[in-house]
Amino acid sequence: MVSNEMICKCKQVSYLDVENALHEMTRFEDVLQAFDEVQKITHCSTGCGGCHDKILDAISQIMMQ
Repeated sequence: MVSNEMICKCKQVSYLDVENALHEMTRFEDVLQAFDEVQKITHCSTGCGGCHDKILDAISQIMMQ
């Protein structure tokens, strides 16, 4: 995934925004918990919700790095 690729078009959240939000967290062990935190920070997936799976995929990918 490209770091400046828009994942959430409604809220203009990029892959890099998701990555930065994850780095604000002190720790993350669970993808769904991380999703909730990323959503609080970026407001992703609060518009149409069509990006939900893309956001989860991005979080999983970042957590595996």
